Amino acid sequence: MPELPEVETVKRGLAPTMEGALLVRAELRRPDLRFPFPENFAEAVAGRRIIALSRRAKYLMIELEGGDVIIAHLGMSGSFRIETGPIEAGADPGTPGAFHHPRGKDEKHDHVVFHLDGGSGPARVIYNDPRRFGFMDLARRSALADHVFLRGLGEEPTGNALDAAYLAARFAGKVQPLKAALLDQRTIAGLGNIYVCEALWRSGLSPKRAAGTLVDKRGRPKQALIALTERIRAVIADAIAAGGSSLKDHIQADGSLGYFQHSFSVYDREGEACRTPGCHGTVARMVQAGRSTFYCPHCQK
Repeated sequence: MPELPEVETVKRGLAPTMEGALLVRAELRRPDLRFPFPENFAEAVAGRRIIALSRRAKYLMIELEGGDVIIAHLGMSGSFRIETGPIEAGADPGTPGAFHHPRGKDEKHDHVVFHLDGGSGPARVIYNDPRRFGFMDLARRSALADHVFLRGLGEEPTGNALDAAYLAARFAGKVQPLKAALLDQRTIAGLGNIYVCEALWRSGLSPKRAAGTLVDKRGRPKQALIALTERIRAVIADAIAAGGSSLKDHIQADGSLGYFQHSFSVYDREGEACRTPGCHGTVARMVQAGRSTFYCPHCQK
């Protein structure tokens, strides 16, 4: 499933085309994705100008004039691509976002087409989803905090609100494994499996360690938690700068070739040498709560 850096990359790739454009028509090629589309969805968004694109956790938010917001989730295999001008045979439209696994462009999986009229002329933003685990919903901007998908989410790992004191208040007394505590979306919104593994490796902390051991008796963060907080923010920033978890060339939304080489230090590297300087350990894999965890037993304590 796409993680926060991938969704942020998608948002940034779509923004130049979508922000400020008139959403002339929404073409729905099936009645549902993972869930049915909201009743009269196409009619409700047609003729509205797109004010801004934003992101909350792993959700893409398309903000419309009049106070409505399209909430989109990419699911397992969803992606957007941009087409401008006439469609030529053999053309390879840009697909904003860079993913660990390639995204599909088979037109039979094009389920939603947003027909836009922007400053550079007409454009189409197409949502493709072979597995149909993604979804779209429509909500009032004023009610987003109480939306079923958004309520209860914790702080973003990209903002200043995520600090060691915040995490200490949530980890105090917890015997829950650190990996599970960090994946709790009520604590950190949008932080997923890949980047938890990477942040723990950068911090030298075992994913099996009890979360409460990073907090002192007075409820204050220990130095290890301060360092972990910094590593979480750094690994997310590095991944966003690299365009997400791609290990291949990627055609960007404007048609130019971007080279994203975000090489994982520990994730998906079972049996390989640990990259920590001076460590002679080997990356191991274990399963925690049904998710693969990659770590170095030698240097992560």
